[in-house]
Amino acid sequence: MAGSDQGSIDSYFTATVSALTAPNHAEGPALSVPNPLALFDAQLGSRHLDLAARWLRSQGKGFYTIGSSGHEGNAAVAAALRPTDPALLHYRSGGFYLARAAQVGGSDPVRDVLLGLVAATAEPISGGRHKVFGRHDLHIIPQTSTIASHLPRAVGVAFSIARTRKLGVACPWPGDAVTVCSFGDASVNHSTAVGAINAALHASYQGLPMPLLFVCEDNGIGISTPTPQGWIARTYGDREGLEYFVADGSDLVATFETTRAAADWVRRERKPAFLHLRTVRLMGHAGSDYEPGYRKPDEILGDYDRDPVLNTAKTLIAQGILTPAQVLERYEAKRAQVIGLAREVSDCPQLDSATVVMQPLRRTLKEAQKVSVVAPDESGGTPMTLALAINRALHDVLRAHPETIVFGEDIARKGGVYGVTRGLQAAAGPARVFDTLLDEQTILGLALGAGVSGLVPIPEIQYLAYLHNAADQIRGEGATLQFFSNRQYRNPMVVRIAGYGYQKGFGGHFHNDNSIAAIRDIPGVVIASPARPDDAVAMLHTCVAAAKTTGAVCIYLEPIALYHTKDLYHDGDQQWLARYPGEPVRIGQARTYGDGADLTILTFGNGVWMSLRVARRLARADIDVRVVDLRWLSPLPIEDITREAAATGRVLIVDETRRSGGVGEGVLAELLAAGYTGRVQRVASADSLIPLGDAALQVLLSENTIEAAALKLVTPD
Repeated sequence: MAGSDQGSIDSYFTATVSALTAPNHAEGPALSVPNPLALFDAQLGSRHLDLAARWLRSQGKGFYTIGSSGHEGNAAVAAALRPTDPALLHYRSGGFYLARAAQVGGSDPVRDVLLGLVAATAEPISGGRHKVFGRHDLHIIPQTSTIASHLPRAVGVAFSIARTRKLGVACPWPGDAVTVCSFGDASVNHSTAVGAINAALHASYQGLPMPLLFVCEDNGIGISTPTPQGWIARTYGDREGLEYFVADGSDLVATFETTRAAADWVRRERKPAFLHLRTVRLMGHAGSDYEPGYRKPDEILGDYDRDPVLNTAKTLIAQGILTPAQVLERYEAKRAQVIGLAREVSDCPQLDSATVVMQPLRRTLKEAQKVSVVAPDESGGTPMTLALAINRALHDVLRAHPETIVFGEDIARKGGVYGVTRGLQAAAGPARVFDTLLDEQTILGLALGAGVSGLVPIPEIQYLAYLHNAADQIRGEGATLQFFSNRQYRNPMVVRIAGYGYQKGFGGHFHNDNSIAAIRDIPGVVIASPARPDDAVAMLHTCVAAAKTTGAVCIYLEPIALYHTKDLYHDGDQQWLARYPGEPVRIGQARTYGDGADLTILTFGNGVWMSLRVARRLARADIDVRVVDLRWLSPLPIEDITREAAATGRVLIVDETRRSGGVGEGVLAELLAAGYTGRVQRVASADSLIPLGDAALQVLLSENTIEAAALKLVTPD
């Protein structure tokens, strides 16, 4: 009994139940839990899934051993909610998952979990890509994170339940649904969790419906680090605006009754509540975790009597519902069932090629690249700046797509720092265009939750540098959902971001950020980078259409320095203005300026403006240049790149991002992979943060650098 291995807790349960005697009559009040045997069955199933996971791993057949042992009381949480209440669960939610599946029916949830443990392609939610608790017909949105990154999305789901109905948009959740989100006591300290809870309170404080039940399953330890005793209660037990409920997760009846009270309160009040479920962690953090290395034997053994499966068994025996022998019979029957299924699935086929693994991502991208949208022309072809063109496009999008919403910091009444969203709220109303609190994790989480709830969100991140505060909402949540749900769940969104360098009078590294390395390598994400006003219109419409029809996650990078630019070659020429709306643009389609045969410049963003200016100067020296605006940084327009490169045999890659990790590295790699054998050079900004004032020009790419490199390329050796 000194360790916390599966044999110890398993034998302790058997020995303890064997020593019990059935009472002559039921002890205590009648059970208030509906169908307690079904809940006990869910608890048993969850326990034996944990044991089977470790057995499979010992056989070299399983790949996941983080279990739910000690948390099986969450089966009562499922019983107290409705099967139509959207659930975002953490990784110790086996009891909840099995209990809800029993309410709904359908495929065998025990077998489904086992298929996930062995990474089998037959696993119904992710198709063998990860072990997750998720099923579309159970309204359980799959989550893989262990650090509470799903909490901002949960806020977005709760927010969207009422907002979809206000806008007349179809929503997968009933109007009186409660969103439930579970996490551990260690995760609750993560800034993502703190921010999400604060955001829920912030919304509720303003009178916005926020039917969200936070469930903190507090087992007192995060892997090996103890949570200070009383910390959760002290932090959330008396938080104004957050109704607090607490229950012993080892007590099935208390958990059910308290959860039902909490859920009823949230359903009635449409406000957030915090359910503090005191649990215990049995068998360590995972199969590879040697718990005696950081916990004393008596501490481990002391938790055994808090085992929720054991305590439910005691309750059923005390109530005369089962005898000790019947409990043990059920326990062993469940073991035989689970192990039998484990053996059956252990040799099921797994994903066997990169193509199959990436299929959800590739299908989305392939479908998105087929989208071609003709933007409405309601401006009479008026030449516009980039900022005005994006503004007009957003107006058009809001009119054409009633499920779209636009939100972010300062975007509503003020109209954005640069006026890009000016007038949108007045035109579309505050239900569709609104300001958020200043927290990028919340902004993106709101978008993720809105996306799975029937809306097409267009959030704004005020500056590119601010995205790094919340990049995991894109990397770990947004981009993974279609991958880990095999496209059964989608979170369409178009994230507008003001970025890049060169803006004058308002600088520094937080307002002039030229690094997009953190998003360029995220699989499945579309990155648009318009430079010209007409392209900006067409590309925004394309992104919205792709998000709406394929569930694509699109990032739309807007070059701040070009927002209000009118002129290209000299003051007053107004050649950077463009007529609205412009030609349709497909994802991954570049744009070429000129047909020069001497040099091809591959560029994007501010580089387009600079390169066109340099091309004019080179033309005076009888050097004919074609300038290719990539427009899409993911996926790169590889066919256009290789065609235009081959046309001249001399390529200059003009990259305003940093030399290390910049876009130019990817362009160069694709050129070489395509077999390009001509001359090539790239210029980029320095590997530096951007300082304030004119010093920025010392590290940012310049026209002089571009011109010098171009001349070197076209000059014979």
